[in-house]
Amino acid sequence: MGSATTQALAASTAALAQAKDVTLDTAGELFTAARFVGESGKLSGALADPAAPTGLREQVVASVFGGLSETTRQLLSSVVGQRWSDEDGLIAGIEELAIRATAIAAPNVDIEGELFSFLSVIAANPQLELALGGRLGEDSAKGALVEKLLDGKASAPTTLILSSLVRQPRGRRVRQLLNRAMKIVSAQGDRIVATVRAAAPLSATQRTRLGDALAQRYDGQISINEVIDPTVVGGLRVQIADDVIDGSISARLADLRQKLAG
Repeated sequence: MGSATTQALAASTAALAQAKDVTLDTAGELFTAARFVGESGKLSGALADPAAPTGLREQVVASVFGGLSETTRQLLSSVVGQRWSDEDGLIAGIEELAIRATAIAAPNVDIEGELFSFLSVIAANPQLELALGGRLGEDSAKGALVEKLLDGKASAPTTLILSSLVRQPRGRRVRQLLNRAMKIVSAQGDRIVATVRAAAPLSATQRTRLGDALAQRYDGQISINEVIDPTVVGGLRVQIADDVIDGSISARLADLRQKLAG
């Protein structure tokens, strides 16, 4: 991510934080705008052109997206008023605002947990991953498939995020889309995501103790995503970003074998 895009995203996120009446409809409109901009090279070029006056870019937003809500139009005007490194950065920025807006509109929904559950389903079903992430098939049909699969099984906010992302993959794999969405939702809620691998499900007491210990170590609210992994023999393997804490017996055995071999 270029420095210009980093600064533009920070300014756009700040504008979203100040916005009023951010609803699930706002998030849906932002997803639609991201898709529309991404599908039109002429439009994305005009909105990301640093040489074009800010007022002109805002006029384009008013003209193209005049049918959207006032909140969405104001957010899009703020986005195009920033200097982005390139067109891809602009599109990704609008998409991130849409994900953040979804989290803002549904603060009491465990979007991260539902996204992680769907990621686990994808990981266990290569055919489904291929159907959603392959080059064959219309992106609109993939979005409809996600909506059908999640009907009654996931909340409206989570369904909106997932169906919107597969409709505009932009060359990204499904798992990549899901992981990025989880990180954005966590960041919006000021939470740190910990992926915990264990041979058996953690009890409520174990989850609480682990969450408290990690919160103290990383100085933040922890969101635990649990993965059942039979290869983890005893103990736990915890990953937070690039930091890995491996207290499993299998890890200790592997370390012992390496020392013996050396």
